Amino acid sequence: MNIICCKEHAELAIDIIVDEFETPPVVELLTKESELSTGCEYCSKQGVYKVSNI
Repeated sequence: MNIICCKEHAELAIDIIVDEFETPPVVELLTKESELSTGCEYCSKQGVYKVSNI
């Protein structure tokens, strides 16, 4: 599972990964140009982080 989120929703995304998978999440700063155009899954701001269980 991957969650793209803004700075304000990073903590929410981390909590969701921990609650669903009971493992520490991997938090990555978005750097690829294709990822930088992706919006936050929780609001209309630009995504800054990818939080995943992988």
